[in-house]
Amino acid sequence: QVQLVESGGGLVQPGGSLRLSCAASGSIFRINAMGWHRQAPGKQRELVADITSGGSTNYADSVKDRFTISRDNAKNTVYLQMSSLKPEDTAVYYCTAEVRAWLKATSDYWGQGTQVTVSS
Repeated sequence: QVQLVESGGGLVQPGGSLRLSCAASGSIFRINAMGWHRQAPGKQRELVADITSGGSTNYADSVKDRFTISRDNAKNTVYLQMSSLKPEDTAVYYCTAEVRAWLKATSDYWGQGTQVTVSS
């Protein structure tokens, strides 16, 4: 079994910063891409950013130049540094990982989500 556990969400004022972390654990053989999605109230879930095992990154246009995704392969952890936060960034943020577990096919795993609220 593979688990993803997020941390770092909370309440922040517009223009502020937050750093999200997500650690993967369990019977992991290899982790390919890792990423962050978000879902705001009344809206569809959307990709925020993702990163390959080699470090190539991809961002949603709405967060480019404000958010930075990174990962520590030795710790099976992905981070999302969020800066210049806007009220429209308010959402539940979900960590994702494409994992090949021991003796299993590669599958996508999701964390439980962490709330980010941007408000004055």
